[in-house]
Amino acid sequence: MRLATELRRLREAAGLTSRQAASLLGVAPAQITHIESALAGVSEQRVRRLTSHYACTDAEFVDALVAMATDRTRGWWEEYRGLIPTSFLDLSELNHHAAFRRDVAILYVPGVMQTEEYARAVFSGRVPELATDELELRVRHRMAGQGIRIPYELVIHEAALRIRVADRAASRAQLAKLLEVSDADNVTVRVIPFDLDGFARAAGSMSYLGGPVPKLDTVVRDVPHGSAFIDAEAQLGAFRARFRRVEAVSLDPAQSR
Repeated sequence: MRLATELRRLREAAGLTSRQAASLLGVAPAQITHIESALAGVSEQRVRRLTSHYACTDAEFVDALVAMATDRTRGWWEEYRGLIPTSFLDLSELNHHAAFRRDVAILYVPGVMQTEEYARAVFSGRVPELATDELELRVRHRMAGQGIRIPYELVIHEAALRIRVADRAASRAQLAKLLEVSDADNVTVRVIPFDLDGFARAAGSMSYLGGPVPKLDTVVRDVPHGSAFIDAEAQLGAFRARFRRVEAVSLDPAQSR
């Protein structure tokens, strides 16, 4: 879907219609529509021809698009397709391909850092309530996605550390896991304390996942019915600045521990 979006953006930036792009490839206009709607795949040759016709001179970006077009990864998340919402699977796939991840967490510990009991409590609080089998599927999927192998920065508010989404024992276990994971060389955890002045201008939870090139970064934010995926370049720049602002006012890693 992201590949389709980027090809459409390049065509529109070049001032070409779908019909004109199809003519350059020698295909029916419907083929371009299907490619740009993620209803049809596209070969490496066609990606390179299209980007050339669109006057895209960023070779690194074109190579990244080609890699997306030719990737045949069938990840662990595919076993959950049709069983849990697609947005959960999309986020798992993003995590798998990400070059780095940065989280800002205000009320909850991020999913990639949750213990099983913490995750179960979060999903149990959903309104309307989930059926038992669906709840357990979501917990199992979340646990399968644990483990951070890429550079990971977490800025977490003290509120998220103190709110007991389950009982006291589950909260202690969750804090212990955060301490343990924060020891890893690729993980940095910073805490925003309650007594920080002027925090409102930088508030808001988010996940920022790095792509192979900055143009292919993605921001994920929670919405009432799942997750919103943000990839417009101007918004990405705003979220990069927002993360650095929140990071700047947080405690250093040693104080955070």
